[in-house]
Amino acid sequence: MSSSYGSWPSPFSAASVAASAPRIDGARFVGQEVWWGESVPAEGGRVTVRSSSGAEILPGPWSARSRVHEYGGGAWTADAEGTLFFVDAGDQRVYRLAPDARPVPLTPAGPSHGGLRLQHGRLLAVREDLAATPSSRAIVEIPVDGSGADDPAAVRVFVQGSPFFAHPALSPDGAHLAWVEWSGARMPWESAHLSILALDDQTFTPVSTAAALQPEWVSETELLYADDPRGRWQLQRFRLDATTARGDAAEITSTDADTGYGLWVLGNRWYQPLADGRIVAVRTNGRDEVVEIAADGTTRTLDIPGDGHVSVDDVSGSRVLLSGNSSTASPGVWTVELDSGEAVTVTGGRPVDAEWMPPAAPILVEGAHGAVHAFAYAPANPEVDAPADELPPYVVFVHGGPTAHVTGAASAAIAFYTSRGIGVLDVNYGGSTGYGRAYRDRLHGQWGVVDVDDVIAAARGLAEAGLADPRRIAIRGSSAGGWTVLSALVRGGTFAAGISRYGVADLRMLAEHSHGFEEHYITGLVGPLPEAEALYIERSPLSHADRIDVPVLLMQGTDDRVVPPSQSEAIRDALTANGVDHEYVVYPGEGHGFRSGTTIVNALERELAFLGRVFDFTPSP
Repeated sequence: MSSSYGSWPSPFSAASVAASAPRIDGARFVGQEVWWGESVPAEGGRVTVRSSSGAEILPGPWSARSRVHEYGGGAWTADAEGTLFFVDAGDQRVYRLAPDARPVPLTPAGPSHGGLRLQHGRLLAVREDLAATPSSRAIVEIPVDGSGADDPAAVRVFVQGSPFFAHPALSPDGAHLAWVEWSGARMPWESAHLSILALDDQTFTPVSTAAALQPEWVSETELLYADDPRGRWQLQRFRLDATTARGDAAEITSTDADTGYGLWVLGNRWYQPLADGRIVAVRTNGRDEVVEIAADGTTRTLDIPGDGHVSVDDVSGSRVLLSGNSSTASPGVWTVELDSGEAVTVTGGRPVDAEWMPPAAPILVEGAHGAVHAFAYAPANPEVDAPADELPPYVVFVHGGPTAHVTGAASAAIAFYTSRGIGVLDVNYGGSTGYGRAYRDRLHGQWGVVDVDDVIAAARGLAEAGLADPRRIAIRGSSAGGWTVLSALVRGGTFAAGISRYGVADLRMLAEHSHGFEEHYITGLVGPLPEAEALYIERSPLSHADRIDVPVLLMQGTDDRVVPPSQSEAIRDALTANGVDHEYVVYPGEGHGFRSGTTIVNALERELAFLGRVFDFTPSP
């Protein structure tokens, strides 16, 4: 059958996309079972915990979700006997859920908790109290017997203050605590310190001052961690001399790849040490690979489907538990028996049909600031051909962050477009992680310049290669990606339409409403206020909204605390005043990121209808 691009019939409905791949939120070995966190779009994005036995461990309406640092993470853990510890999304208290019992609170009302770690029978957490004056954060030990629920003094505070904290790690003998902290004046992927505290005499040992991640004790005096003093996150080893509170650090890997990622959320694990001295680690250079590192330093790559945002969640003997995305399968959880190499899918991980969803093609184009990395998903539908003289429309996806990255993962949301004859180009513009510190630093002081130049270069490169219709290229992004969308539309000349989901429109407004974690982020991306106020005005799309002359679709959640609705409303009002074709859609109850299945369905259907109207095709039902 022959049909114009954009109007191909597709089996990927918006409803099937919303239900196809729940977000995986960590995994654990629990006795003979595997437990994992999983979002439930049909229940408003509630996060439950499920078991490989088929049981739902955390029943509704309970939801395991943290708001520490706004982006949360590490909202649940469990012991070997099957007791679940979780942060409730509603009140941010930590609860204990024993088998055949009801949840019991372990912390008092008020502060938020996240980054839960159960080590040697002791429950550690990162605590954030924004109601305090001044606001404070801490690493705490929570009594598992519930005594801290009514007596705040029963919750032991290890370190506290105004810095941000992550990755608490208790030594096997309970004598030392290691953690990562950063001041907030710089983001953790720019500068984060690793420290050790002797708990008996409060002796403090600084370990690293680069961009440290994930300390893990392998003995009472030996600590592993990841850091990037030479431009790539590599594994490091620190040997502590407890008598002098000093030690020696040494790099134990050296590759052109990162074992680490931007510390947006708590609880991520990029490696795990085994008791026999081996280490299983993720290495990222655009896509991920998972390797086993022997005690002598030799490595072998594990044969698993996961190759995007993989987390090494847990180990048990020679078994490793992994979760993540894949370029050839749906998001999943896998166990790997290292001695035999056998990989078993626990949940998700369904192989995709390559006829409908061929692997994304990594592409590299030359931009104004150097090479630009992206992944291209060409239209694919085994049942339809397009007219020979027609080129496909494309949507350029711009990730948020902006310090984040995409990996070319298979995605039903992308197949929703490609199966209909609409190509997708997913761009890792300068500032993205996954390619080393130099690539991340390209965006320093240049937000609104480098990111815009790079997405324009990627789109034009695709058109110049004869792969996309240059008259029908749209751009779509969320949050910081929405900022790049609006900034690119202001620039003009490349994109025929734009879709901004809760996008940033005005930098001064963003600075005014920034939450604690990102309070100084914009300083590094643009400049300090008030010195750089003129630059804030000049860079903001809202200042130049009169230059936007193509249709725009704006989507916004009412409860967004990161990019409040006032941002989208301001650009909406400017487009209205200038007579620019636009649509504005508001989703009650949604925050920063759409979680409800109903919202996801409606947003996808509106995007498709918008593109059909703008690019003059009729989407197939």
